[in-house]
Amino acid sequence: MIAAVGAGKWGMNVVKTLESLGALGAVVEANEGQHQAIRDVTKAPIHSDLILALTDPDIQGVAIATPGHTHFEVAKAALEAGKDVFVEKPMVLDSREGSELVRIAAANGRVLMVGHLLIYQPAIRKIKELLQEGLIGKVRSLHQERLNLGRARAVENVLWSIGVHDVAVVLYLMGSAPRRTQFSGQCALQAGIEDDVYLHMEFSGGAQAHLHTSWLWPVMRRQMTVVGDKGMLVYDETKQTVTLHRKTIGQDLQNVNEGEEIVFEGHGQPLSLELQHFLDCVRDRTTPVSDGASAVDVLRVIEAAGPDSPQSADSQANVIEDMMAGEPRP
Repeated sequence: MIAAVGAGKWGMNVVKTLESLGALGAVVEANEGQHQAIRDVTKAPIHSDLILALTDPDIQGVAIATPGHTHFEVAKAALEAGKDVFVEKPMVLDSREGSELVRIAAANGRVLMVGHLLIYQPAIRKIKELLQEGLIGKVRSLHQERLNLGRARAVENVLWSIGVHDVAVVLYLMGSAPRRTQFSGQCALQAGIEDDVYLHMEFSGGAQAHLHTSWLWPVMRRQMTVVGDKGMLVYDETKQTVTLHRKTIGQDLQNVNEGEEIVFEGHGQPLSLELQHFLDCVRDRTTPVSDGASAVDVLRVIEAAGPDSPQSADSQANVIEDMMAGEPRP
């Protein structure tokens, strides 16, 4: 059974999904004002103190959906208590801490999985398959757009907040980390916190990836385009479609246009697939697709790009002690 740690806005989705999968063993939520909402969806025990879940022999793993700056301390405590760990993105706010969690998980023989949700979107898995089959030939470039009038954060910038998803997808599709990155961002609302970001990555072999992420945008745009030397793929995340465009420019610099077709139509509910994968890894003792090591690669890309980490020594202090004492999470 799995204990859900954190039952805020996204954490409740984790609670409901684990409940639907028949795997919810307990909920840890320090804010007692949230307990009634939890009782409305599950009969699982509710704890205000993390230690009660970590000392329960019936709890094999934890699913952490607390604020990002708490992830390291909570995951570390769970791993050292012998629990398998699923932790929402970002894994932590510092790649050195991420590497430490990977080390602790290995030393204790525990599963460590990170919630890079989009990797479990069936459309992304299909694109990976199509690229491996060579449907559009050699990949020249990949373009990601995640834009909306979203919820601005006062701590992390837009890349740390929502762009982590896209970096994870790029590394998954490309199969390696980039050899060079370039970051450009604008702080329009608050000093030192970028609301609109461009991240460029260059990979061995010449392929490039370009991400544009913003929470200060008039309309929602969630789209990925992959350009190959034999064609192009367009993934519309809102519609959950992947369209093949048989278009390119030949060596004679003449346009080639042989039409287009939808090659995949999926659904937009990857959380069940993601958490089921975690349960399978816990049962079978296998390595997750989005394991700790791959999450550290994502963190290193963001750090190398230049935006400051939202890590704060003050905010890290006494996280576990506060949760165990029943204090509300920051």
